[in-house]
Amino acid sequence: MTQTILGANGAIGIELAKELTKYSTEIKLVSRNPKKVNPTDILFPSDLTQKENVFKSIEGSSIVYVTIGFPYKTKIWKQNWVPFMQSVINACLKYNSKLVFFDNIYAIGGDNVNHITESSPLSPTSKKGEIRAEIDKQILKSVNEDNLQAIIARAPDFFGGTSRANSIIMNLVYDKFLKAKKAQWFCNAEKVHSFGYVPELAKGTAMLGNTEQTYNQIWNLPTDSHKITGKEWIELFAREMNCEPKYSILPNWLIKGLGIFVPMMAELAEMNYQYDRDYYFDSSKFNKFFNYKPISNEVAVKQTVEKLKK
Repeated sequence: MTQTILGANGAIGIELAKELTKYSTEIKLVSRNPKKVNPTDILFPSDLTQKENVFKSIEGSSIVYVTIGFPYKTKIWKQNWVPFMQSVINACLKYNSKLVFFDNIYAIGGDNVNHITESSPLSPTSKKGEIRAEIDKQILKSVNEDNLQAIIARAPDFFGGTSRANSIIMNLVYDKFLKAKKAQWFCNAEKVHSFGYVPELAKGTAMLGNTEQTYNQIWNLPTDSHKITGKEWIELFAREMNCEPKYSILPNWLIKGLGIFVPMMAELAEMNYQYDRDYYFDSSKFNKFFNYKPISNEVAVKQTVEKLKK
């Protein structure tokens, strides 16, 4: 039973490959330059922006996990995401493969991020969010009309595993403390902000994909239920790194202004609604279904810092 990961080189893909060994000995890793995570992994180099490559990658797969991350630019997202996902859906239907889409929560905007559940409405307030909402609608439409077997597995911002380079909290907090500088935070450090722990999110994704009853639903992946603020996240990292929890705030106007000179800041500016108000991710549906207790934020930070010391 081949289980295939599209976008296998990313933080989630790497940890997911480790978890899938509990369910299959045939794990196919697909990316431009895939690298083995487990000794028995099947490597399948492919440019997944090409429709024919998507079909070749999925052929023979029982379950297909989409963990790909296109470059964080709205222009590239507009060009790639919708046609890519349509190709994935069509290939899964053709080869009778199940689909598990590792999603973020950009499609949920405004004050709907105050308490994010599986029933939170699609309400994008950013260009990237509009694209993610369209992808979700593609999948749900095919589930309802074409009998596609699929899961949308959502995660909040995350850290841990190999996600250091692309993790906001690792860039703004861990990396700053490592350089003996003040941590930074977007907009308001007194607001609640949920983060997922990569190994936990990957474990949850594998559990969902290999449980028949979980299909044709949206699931929030396992995340600590405690509501903690940006300031408290900074304090957790400071404690593990033996430094003072000093920080400065990057306000909305500054992030937008920096976007003129720093392209990445321009891309992040539209996502500030996730930091200027409470952003709480609720995984109680998953926890109840699997009788599961997510790892605590404290332990996740401790493990992340310890791993980076090695």
